[in-house]
Amino acid sequence: MDKIYALNLRHLEALSVISRAGSMSAAAEQVSLSQPALAQAVGKLERHLDTRLFERQAMGMRPTETGLAWIVRVEHALRYLIHGVRLVRRSARLAPLDHIERRVSMVQLRALVAVENCSSYAAAAEQIGLSQPAVHRAVRELQDALGAELLVRAGRAVRPTDLASRFVRFVRLMLAELRTGLDEIAAGKHGGGRISIGTLPMARAVFLPDLLARFAQEHPGASMEVREAPYGELLMALRHGDIDLVIGGAMRYPAPANDVDQEGLFNDELFIVGNSEHPLRHRNRVTIDDLLAYPWAVPALGVPMRRNWETLFRTHGVEPPTPRIECGSVLVTRGLMLKGDWLTLMSLDQFLFERQAGALAEIPIEGGVLRRRMAMVRRSDWRPTAMQERFAAMAREMGEERTRMDADASLNLPGVAAANVAPQ
Repeated sequence: MDKIYALNLRHLEALSVISRAGSMSAAAEQVSLSQPALAQAVGKLERHLDTRLFERQAMGMRPTETGLAWIVRVEHALRYLIHGVRLVRRSARLAPLDHIERRVSMVQLRALVAVENCSSYAAAAEQIGLSQPAVHRAVRELQDALGAELLVRAGRAVRPTDLASRFVRFVRLMLAELRTGLDEIAAGKHGGGRISIGTLPMARAVFLPDLLARFAQEHPGASMEVREAPYGELLMALRHGDIDLVIGGAMRYPAPANDVDQEGLFNDELFIVGNSEHPLRHRNRVTIDDLLAYPWAVPALGVPMRRNWETLFRTHGVEPPTPRIECGSVLVTRGLMLKGDWLTLMSLDQFLFERQAGALAEIPIEGGVLRRRMAMVRRSDWRPTAMQERFAAMAREMGEERTRMDADASLNLPGVAAANVAPQ
């Protein structure tokens, strides 16, 4: 079982009270526990975390450095839970609940997250290793505590209400904050740490592998998870606390959500791409009108690369043609380019290896193509560990290096001049 689910929410709350009160006896009264029970709870938590959280002194109790850092994480985590519960109660037109950490349990929250994720009590029970009746009971008790229905039947499936989905987001953020705290404790004792990165096609071929290799060399004990998915899925995972950063997407204007921050890393040139034997490769002069004679494969409407493709034509005074194929997979699109006189729009990094192998090639056009600003995205309230902050800093450093290299060399591609930074 995930170590986080063995934590007791009431005992976590007690840590903050002890820290503020300065003694076990003063804190016991505030959290409605006997002093022996509170002392036992702190001891159990210290054994579970395998670290000392408080220094016991004649004048009372003072958090250790590790304990203070953990308490800060706990306080932030509980704020997420409190915010989520307030959202539920307010939407149900119910009075606020005080001390929610004393009314709900990790078992209940874990059951709800699993059912929301699986849309099935049976699948959720299998996922978290509980019996199906236990999952039913945990969710029912949580709904009773909150005073609102969270799940509804939809045939054989179980569907979360919109309110439940919003509540689960705050639960996930709470769990993410606690996991980060556990990671900080482990890193303090053994070194290392963990970071989870979401990535998109543009960064996969060159930038992110270089970043991971450089970071792994500097932090040999670090653990890195890379998740590849469409932008919308990665953005949701980021906002839920399931991943820490998204690297490799284009800057969005406006920002994709009000609770995330975008940070530009470098400018990325876009190129018209076809197979190395494409008829336009043999033209001395390619104009925008020449591009209208060949079939295009581009992403669907609303995707930044699609808007870039439309901008390519409109900046040359021509309306974009109707694409023959709409496809968001770079892998499929690259394969299609090899099957005929197809054209597409890509970053150099997205077809670099095929270009080096002589299979695909850029088709320079009079007036140039476009550039776009590549970004790193993080939650606005993300509180990274020192190791995670170093990873983000290294991404910035590499972005600056790439910007300098591009300015000096301009990639040495003849006949291609970037016209402007593409609007998103």
